[in-house]
Amino acid sequence: MSIGYIGKEREYGGEQPYCGGILKLRLPFLHYGIDIQSMAQGAVLACTHFGALVVMMATLGIPEHIAMFMVAVNGSYYLWHTSFGDPGIAGWITAGIPLYITYLSAYAPGIERMHAMIAFQALVAIVFVILGVTGLAKWVIQHFPISLRSGILLAAGMASLLRIFDPKQPFFSQYPISFTIGLLFSFYILFSTQALKYRKKHNWFKWMAGWGIVPGYAIGYIVGIFANEITFPTMAQLSEKFFISAPIGEMFRTITPWGIGWPGAEAWIAGFSMAIVAYVLAFGDMLVIQAMVKEVNDAQPDENVIYDPTRNHLITAWRNILEICSMPYVVLAGPIWAGAAAVVVNRSMHADRKELDSYWSSANSFNIGALVLFCSPIALILLPAKIIGFGITLALQGYLCVYIAYDMCTNNVQRGIAGTMAGCIMAANFTYISPIMSGPSLGLVCGIVLWAMLRPEDDSPHILEQKKLAAERAKAKE
Repeated sequence: MSIGYIGKEREYGGEQPYCGGILKLRLPFLHYGIDIQSMAQGAVLACTHFGALVVMMATLGIPEHIAMFMVAVNGSYYLWHTSFGDPGIAGWITAGIPLYITYLSAYAPGIERMHAMIAFQALVAIVFVILGVTGLAKWVIQHFPISLRSGILLAAGMASLLRIFDPKQPFFSQYPISFTIGLLFSFYILFSTQALKYRKKHNWFKWMAGWGIVPGYAIGYIVGIFANEITFPTMAQLSEKFFISAPIGEMFRTITPWGIGWPGAEAWIAGFSMAIVAYVLAFGDMLVIQAMVKEVNDAQPDENVIYDPTRNHLITAWRNILEICSMPYVVLAGPIWAGAAAVVVNRSMHADRKELDSYWSSANSFNIGALVLFCSPIALILLPAKIIGFGITLALQGYLCVYIAYDMCTNNVQRGIAGTMAGCIMAANFTYISPIMSGPSLGLVCGIVLWAMLRPEDDSPHILEQKKLAAERAKAKE
C-alpha cells in the first residue's frame, strides 16, 4: 500500500474518498497515501520547469533570483488540480510559447511589455472561466473547424522548431555538443520504432523510457560538463543556504499590476486573439486528459477516476488569476503537462494495488515531488542545464504539434488552409504592423476567410465523429 494512508477504503468501482462538491478535496494520508516512486519522478522531472526561467528572463527581463522563485511557486500551483479532483498533471500551454514570445516582443521592454503580458494572461483566465462555467467548452471542441485548429498547431510547431535552429538562440550556439546529444537521445527514446521494440524486450529500457525526457536531459548534462559547456556548482554555492530566495516584496513592486499598474485598453484589445489561440492549443491538451483517464479506468476497474471539463477549466483559470496577481508567467498556466501525465498514468495502470492504492496517490505524490525546487542545493544543481531542458521541451513540442496538425487533416483543402494560416501567423509576427493587428489576429482572420470561401468537407469534428460512428454501425450490421 502507499505510505501513510489512514483513510477509509473505497467501494469497488467507486471514487477515492474526498470532501466537497465539484471541487473534490483530497488531503495526503487522509484521502491518499504517499507514493515514493511517483514523488521521485516528480522531483527529477522538475528540471524541465527551468525552461520557463529562460523565457521570463529573456522576454520580460526578470532577474534570475526572482524567476527562480516564480518557477518554484508555479510548480506548487500544480497541486491545485490533483488536490481538488482534477486528474490532469498540470503544466504550461507549451505549444504556443514561441507565439507568446513573438507577440510580447512587439512591445517595448519593461513596463509596457509587462502590461501586455498581464492583459494577455488575464484574458486567457477569462476565456477559461466563461467557457467552463457556461458549458460552451464542449460545443467549441465539437465545432471548431479542423483546418483552423490544424493551422494553429502547425504555426506553433514550426515556430518552436525555428526557434531551436535559429543561430541567435543559445541552444546550438552555446551548447552544440551537449544539446545535440541530449536532443537526439530524447527523440530516439520517445519516437523511434526501434526503441519501441526495445521497450517490449528489455525491462531496463522500458523503465528508462518511462522517465520521458529526463534521460536525455541527464545525458546532455553529463556530456556538457565533460565538454566544458556546463559548469557544475561549487560546494560553497551548494552549502550557502537550504531554501531559495523569496523576493516577494521585489516581485510586488516590479512585475505585478499592484506595483506597476494595470494595462491600458490597447493591451487588452491586442491580447484577445492571442488568448483565443492559447485556449485552442490548450483544448487539444484537454482531449489528452480524457484519453488518459479512460486508459487508467480500463486498466484498473476497481477505481473510477473522473475528468470533469468544468472543474478543469475553473482550476486552470484560478491558476492564471493567481499568477497575473503575483507573478505574470509567460508560458501560462495550462490544463496538462502531457509528458508528466504519461508517467503518472503509466505508473497507475501497471502498479499492483499492494504498492499503489489509488491513482491519486501517484498523481499528488508526483506534484509534491516538484516542491524540491524550493530547495536551493537541488535547484542550483538543475539550473546550469536549464537551456538544454528547455530546448528539448521546445523541440519535442514542435515535433508533436507538426505531426498532430498533419494527422488532423483528412483532405488537401484542409491541409492547404492550415498551411496558409500557419504561414500568415508566422509571417505577420516577423513583419509586425501593430499590437492590435498581431500575427495571431491576422492568422485567425486569414484562416476564417479561407475556410468560409473553400468550405472543406468533413471539417467539423462533431460531423466527422458522427460519420465514423455511422460507418462503424454499418460495418457491425454486416
